[in-house]
Amino acid sequence: MATLLEKNIEGQIGTQKYLCTINWRNGQLIMDEPVSIDGKDLGPDPYSTLLASLAGCTLSTLRMYIDRKGWDIPEIKISLNLSQKNNPDLETIITRDITFSNIVDEETKKRLLIIAEKCPVSKILKNKITIPTTI
Repeated sequence: MATLLEKNIEGQIGTQKYLCTINWRNGQLIMDEPVSIDGKDLGPDPYSTLLASLAGCTLSTLRMYIDRKGWDIPEIKISLNLSQKNNPDLETIITRDITFSNIVDEETKKRLLIIAEKCPVSKILKNKITIPTTI
């Protein structure tokens, strides 16, 4: 089984509550929690980071498809949020709203919706995820 990343994501936390440093292939990302739950809001929280991954993947996938088709859609915007139902399976619902700077006909919108669903992060989130963990 091949890994998807060239280099592992690595993280660390010191004594400051919630403040994490995440190292990725080319740099560093600070993650924190909002002030409302005693963080200092110095960076995105884990939920925001997860949604940012989906946003970036969706936008990039749509841009590649739109460019390949030669369609005149200069700007794509996306808005995401998530909620959870406290049923026995703890169902998580991610809402994803995509808008375009130009008017896009309904047939094209239907096609772009199919393409958005095919972005790699969407596929990961919609399928079985296993997290083997060691200490």
